[in-house]
Amino acid sequence: MCVIWGIPYLLIRVAVRDVSPGTLVFMRTAIGGVVLLPMAVRAGGFRPVLRRWKPLVAFAALEIAIPWLLLGNAEQHLPSSLTGLLVAAVPLVGVVAGRLTGTGDHVDARRWAGLLLGLLGVGVLVGLDLGSLSVLALVEVGLVAVGYATAPMILATQLSDLPRFPVVSAALLLSAVAWAPYGLTHWPRHVAATGIASIVVLGLVCTALAFVLFFALIAEIGPNRATVITYVNPAVAVALGLLLLNEQFTAGMGIGFPLILIGSVLAASTGRPASPAVPPGRRPGGTAVADAGQALSSTWPTT
Repeated sequence: MCVIWGIPYLLIRVAVRDVSPGTLVFMRTAIGGVVLLPMAVRAGGFRPVLRRWKPLVAFAALEIAIPWLLLGNAEQHLPSSLTGLLVAAVPLVGVVAGRLTGTGDHVDARRWAGLLLGLLGVGVLVGLDLGSLSVLALVEVGLVAVGYATAPMILATQLSDLPRFPVVSAALLLSAVAWAPYGLTHWPRHVAATGIASIVVLGLVCTALAFVLFFALIAEIGPNRATVITYVNPAVAVALGLLLLNEQFTAGMGIGFPLILIGSVLAASTGRPASPAVPPGRRPGGTAVADAGQALSSTWPTT
């Protein structure tokens, strides 16, 4: 999972050279949604999921349709390695969002220290290299982090009792339908072989296979331990960007990323449960979708 969710930054950076971000979102979601379709049908189909179309649409928009577009736009101007490091701040946003909505754990002194340290890391990461970076692209990545941190709350509180694959496949297919008018009318005239390979790998491996393995990982070790992968993904993104795209390793990366990493570990550490202990809509001993919601708030970097 660390590798599978560490390589999308590289693949998106390559794909958007020939394909517009909106078309890329359409292609990736269509591939992933169709591949997961048999599993969704086998798990009971879409009827129970579509009865809750409002939270489903909100989840799809905040987790897939909008963030993947913003990341595509941002990676036209930012190195893939830097983008991966900035998305590593998702756990920090998740703690703040949970605190504001009353769905998160108690934030003690250690977690507050982690938040401040992580924010300092983001500031260092961006501040030392700000002169050569696009402010709009940075804002787009910031909005991605907000979406990645808040959408799992919808998953865990309003879709928690539904089978996992119908929820994920429906979210992907809804996103594909939403982007179909744009994607089909902005079809690229020419796509290099590397671009085609990037799109296929994004859809098949980083989306469809990733979900299959991610749910299996949660079932094997639980959502809390599964969040560990989020601390390795950025390192994979940086390594691939440096080795394959000849991106530069800057002082901001060297100083800022360790601060973000340490801050995220501290901020995401288990604290005293908020009241009520069981989020609304989640039954005790809830389904894998609820566990996925808990883990996705820290581990979803599927750009």
